[in-house]
Amino acid sequence: MPTPVTPMEYQLTIEPDLERFTFAGRMTLSANADEPTDTLVLHCAELAIWHCRLQPDGSDEKPIEAPFTLDPAKTSLAIHLPDALSGPFRLTIDYTGKINDRMAGFYRSRIKTDNYPKYIAVTQFQESDARRAFPCLDHPAQKAVFTVEMVIDKHLTAISNTDVHTITELEGGRQRVAFHPTPKMSTYLLFFGVGPFEIHEDTDDRRVRAVCLPGMGAQTAFGREFGRKALAYGEDYYAIDYPLSKLDLIAVPDFAFGAMENWGAITFRENLLLNIPGVTSREALARICEVIAHEIAHQWFGNLVTPEDWKYLWLNESFATYFGYGMVDHHFPEWAIWDQFVRSQTEAAMARDALNETFAIEMPGGAQVAITTSTAPIIYSKGGSILRQLEAWIGPDHFKAGLRRYLTDFAYGSAASHHLWESLSAASGMPVAELMRNWVTQPGFPVITAQRNSNSLSLRQRRFTYLPNDAAQTWMVPVSITAYSAKGGADTQTILLKKKQTDVTLPPDTTAYLVNPGQTGFYLACYDDAENLTRLGAMVADQQLTPMDRWGLQNNLFALVKAGLVTMATFLDMADNFRGEKAYLPLSSLDSHLFEAVLTLRGEIRTRTTQTAVTLMNEAIDAIGGLPSPDESQSTAMLRDQLFVHGALIGNTQALNFLTDQFHAFLSGSTIAPDIFRGVMTAGAVTGGRAALKAMMRRFEGSGVEHERMTLASALGCFDPWPLLEEALDYALEKLPDRIRFIPLVAAAGNPAAMDHLWPWFVDNLPRIERMHPLLFERVVAAFVPGPGLQDPDRTRTFCDRLAHEQPRLKDVIALSLERLDVNAGFRQREK
Repeated sequence: MPTPVTPMEYQLTIEPDLERFTFAGRMTLSANADEPTDTLVLHCAELAIWHCRLQPDGSDEKPIEAPFTLDPAKTSLAIHLPDALSGPFRLTIDYTGKINDRMAGFYRSRIKTDNYPKYIAVTQFQESDARRAFPCLDHPAQKAVFTVEMVIDKHLTAISNTDVHTITELEGGRQRVAFHPTPKMSTYLLFFGVGPFEIHEDTDDRRVRAVCLPGMGAQTAFGREFGRKALAYGEDYYAIDYPLSKLDLIAVPDFAFGAMENWGAITFRENLLLNIPGVTSREALARICEVIAHEIAHQWFGNLVTPEDWKYLWLNESFATYFGYGMVDHHFPEWAIWDQFVRSQTEAAMARDALNETFAIEMPGGAQVAITTSTAPIIYSKGGSILRQLEAWIGPDHFKAGLRRYLTDFAYGSAASHHLWESLSAASGMPVAELMRNWVTQPGFPVITAQRNSNSLSLRQRRFTYLPNDAAQTWMVPVSITAYSAKGGADTQTILLKKKQTDVTLPPDTTAYLVNPGQTGFYLACYDDAENLTRLGAMVADQQLTPMDRWGLQNNLFALVKAGLVTMATFLDMADNFRGEKAYLPLSSLDSHLFEAVLTLRGEIRTRTTQTAVTLMNEAIDAIGGLPSPDESQSTAMLRDQLFVHGALIGNTQALNFLTDQFHAFLSGSTIAPDIFRGVMTAGAVTGGRAALKAMMRRFEGSGVEHERMTLASALGCFDPWPLLEEALDYALEKLPDRIRFIPLVAAAGNPAAMDHLWPWFVDNLPRIERMHPLLFERVVAAFVPGPGLQDPDRTRTFCDRLAHEQPRLKDVIALSLERLDVNAGFRQREK
């Protein structure tokens, strides 16, 4: 903002009307004009401003009414002063606004609760939507204290970041609820909400509370308990006490994101907080814990220490992502959560970052950073994976000491990337700043090619991309190599690769070698030595490599296939070594790669790919069983679920026969185990015809459980033949709430039976689809362009060029989607 103003405190009074969907507000800002100015400029969007009154702070002078102008295009409010102002002042603004239905700013969420209003109202301000609820300096570095009060109906409950200070009865059945002041914090972390909420305190730590709609209290018990454990872990690991008197975990029916870390008042999608026995799967329980931990980690990374500019957003999200998994692993080591991290975060980050159309973790040039389909895999997933690489290199003790130093030095303030690097360098005595600058400020990642010549191993690095790229980039890469001997020995060495090429010496009795054992390095390994790759494949077949390294070997190889450096036939030969595999990490990844190839390829190679996938599926299901067992591992339950879904979609007869029997039992009123419910509904869509569609519609409309509704929504995208799928998608666009309307469309884009029909349908229905929340619409575009758009790539590119021109905000997601289209087109053409 051009105004040289430092905010000190906002005093807010909000009076919502849940019948007219409006609110009246008064904002009093205490601030300091750091240099003389005759114009104060605040952020302001979609608010009607009635009065602006200015008074020098501490002065007895009567406040002056100041003229103002609004600029909707710049979302700004300019307040014009009669004389130049400097020093402390108080600015009071009276205004009104709308409680919108767009899941941003101060918005309404529809509820199904008898004897209460049909809506609650809550806030969602990240990155820059606080300005839709009150005029403010809406930038993360402009921290201030917030004192909030709400005027609401007496039978409702108000929630904000801090505890209630006073409640005053008013006329007309209203009450004024005043909250304690917050710590000094950024505008995007402010929260206020109103509704018929219940508040349930944790019995062991009364600071931890769950906030939910009436009757849902028992469903919050699991989340409350884990929230207490995660909070205790954070206080111990960071050696800084959580500074607020309460920590609310708030279930919100309509929510565009997964959750939001508002300080002391974390909001969640219902399915990411509520546990319903008999409905919530084990995979969903792990997801609940991971999201709760992610948001609680933010109470330090983001809330206590905030990025001084949005280009440093990774300082929030990368750490919350990494510690989200670390906290879960600490309390549930038997869940093998780091396998899930590598599968969902590292693998996804590499697939995103292998595009030419990518960017650095730290956005250059002070660009406005927003969480989008394009940016999230880099800021969250790649950033978290780089932290895993860093901790493995400098060691856990140095990592912890550096983070404690960083959080202590910048508590209640703002920081940039170099502040973190300097803290970690000081704690470890290692060149962390040089290495991290290398990884955070440039896009992409390397592929390291290994070539053996007797006992010498040559390592060469270059940037890896699916499509040609001649960028002359290098990284500082902590590279580990394990050498295996004929007698079963293993010798590991680690070097710091700083230039394009170097040589290392292998032990003289080395029969095979593995680059990146443990897979902590964020790079691909490419073996120029075919004999070595064959020997590693034999070690996979004999289970001599760990599940993590079995994952890395096939994941690296499939990336090279997509880049045209290795044939799909070579990949399928490697896949044969995974016969009998039943470990979650390697087989879930391999199965996904095979499924992706089935969607993309045509002809004989597609047939062979399908056969390989079916063989691996059936062997694994035979080994672990079709029905979940109470004593099986969580990862086994997750693996079975994925294999059943993909098996149903590619026509695996053995899987379909089992699942169809289960679906018939479902139609007859039997309860289906939560851990196979998704697979059963998918098979019902594939084989069940119109009766299945009608049954799913009835179940969806009668269900009050968000987790089940999302599973049913996904199954709607899996119908076959096309007329039934078209009917299901039409139902989704008309009947599903905005927060989950995208799910059936994304599922349809991965339905092999629908590929010939989906693109014309997408174009014809675009006016209906683009009414979704912008983030959710982006997900649909990203799903449709590379897959269904592959039927006629030229037509798809022409359409996307026009869409990007008409909607410039989509240019990033369209660019990455078109590049994925080119990757898929090249893959299909090469493998004809």
